[in-house]
Amino acid sequence: MAAPAEVVAAPRQRAAWGQWSSAVTSYYLVLGSVALLVALGLVMVLSSSTVESLESTDGVSPYAIFLNQARFALIGLPLAWLASRLPVAFYKRFAWPVLLGALALQVLVLLVGVEVRGNRNWLAIPGGQVQPSEFAKLALAVWLGVVLARKQALLDQWLHVVVPGVLVAGAVVGLVLLGHDLGTALILLVLVAGSLFVAGVRLRFFAVAAVVVGAVVWQLAQRGTRLERITAFFSPDCDVQGVCYQTTRGLFGLATGGLTGIGLGASREKWSYLPMAHNDFIFAIIGEELGLLGTLLVLGLFGVLAIALTRVVRRHTDPFVQITTAGIGAWVLGQAVVNIAVVVGLLPVIGVPLPLVSAGGSALVTTMVAMGVVLSFARAEPGAAEALAARPGVVRRSLAVLGPGRRAARGRRG
Repeated sequence: MAAPAEVVAAPRQRAAWGQWSSAVTSYYLVLGSVALLVALGLVMVLSSSTVESLESTDGVSPYAIFLNQARFALIGLPLAWLASRLPVAFYKRFAWPVLLGALALQVLVLLVGVEVRGNRNWLAIPGGQVQPSEFAKLALAVWLGVVLARKQALLDQWLHVVVPGVLVAGAVVGLVLLGHDLGTALILLVLVAGSLFVAGVRLRFFAVAAVVVGAVVWQLAQRGTRLERITAFFSPDCDVQGVCYQTTRGLFGLATGGLTGIGLGASREKWSYLPMAHNDFIFAIIGEELGLLGTLLVLGLFGVLAIALTRVVRRHTDPFVQITTAGIGAWVLGQAVVNIAVVVGLLPVIGVPLPLVSAGGSALVTTMVAMGVVLSFARAEPGAAEALAARPGVVRRSLAVLGPGRRAARGRRG
C-alpha cells in the first residue's frame, strides 16, 4: 500500500527547513549573492564600457575600463577573504584607529584631493586614484558598532546618543560634504540611521534628526545649481530644460530591452548616448541587454543579500555584530535602492553607483571587504564554526565513497 502523499512530503519539508535554519545558511547566502553580483558586474562593465574605452585610449583598446575593474576585483578578493577570516575581536580592537585613519584621509582630500565632475573626493596615487569616502563608510559602520554596543543600555538618553556617536558620524559626513559629494553623504546618513535603529535608539530621535538633516540638505541644495536641477527634475518640462537627459536615456534603454533584452553587448545607449553607462547607469544597460529578466535577477540577488544580512542581525548574540551588520546592510542595500530609483526616474541624479556591479575600483574593493566582514560575523553565529569545520570531513568521506566505485568501473571497462 502506497504511503499517503503528506507522509512522504513531511520528511522533505523537515529537511528543507533544516537546511534553511542551518547555522551556515547566512554565510552561504552572503557568499553566493555577492559572488554572483560581482561576476555579473564584471560582465556588464565589459559590455557597457567598450565604446568609452576606445575613446579614452584613442582606439587602442576596448577593454581598458573592464581590465581596470577586473584588477580591482582581484585586489578585493584576497582582502575580502582575509576580512572573512579575522575574528570579531579584531574589528572591535581596531575600530578607533581605522576610523581616525579614514578621517585623516578625508582631510587630505580637502587639502590635495582631485576634483572630478565638481566633487573633490579623490586622492591621486601611483597608477590611478582612490576615493577615501568609500573607506570611510566601512570604518564608520565598524566604529558605530563598537560605540553603540558599549552604550546600548544608555541609548534612551539623548546625550549618550549624540556623544560620541552622532558627533563623530556628523564629522565624517561634514568632511564629505565639504568635498561637495552630496550623494555619498546621503548614503552615510542612511548607514548611521541603520546602525542607530538596530542599536535601539528611540524613534522620536529619528524624527528630530530628520528635521535637522532636512534643513541642512535644503541649505546645501541651494548652493550652485543643485536646487535648480532638483526643481527642474520635478517639473513637467524637465526634458525641455535638458536636466533629465541622462534619466530619459536610461529609461529608453530599459524600455528597449523588453522581457529578455536585445542581447549581451548589443546596447545602443552605450554608444555615447547615455552618460556614465558603465557606472551610475549600468542598471539601464542591464535592462537594455538582458531585459526585464536581467533587472529582476539583480533585484533578486540584492533581495537574497538583504535576507542574509537580516539573518546575521537576528541570529547573532553580540550587539556589536548586530549593529555593524545593520550599518553595512543599510549602506549597501540603501545605495542599491537609491541607484535603481535614479535610473528608473524616481529620484534626481545624485551620483551613487550600484554596489558590486558598477565600475569603480574604490567602491568595489571596499564593498567586497565589507562583505568579508559580514562573512566573518556569519562564521561566528552560534554553531556556524562547527558546521563549517565539519564540511571538509564530509567532502573527504564523499570522495572516499566515490573512489572505489570509480576504480571498479574503470576495471570493468578494461
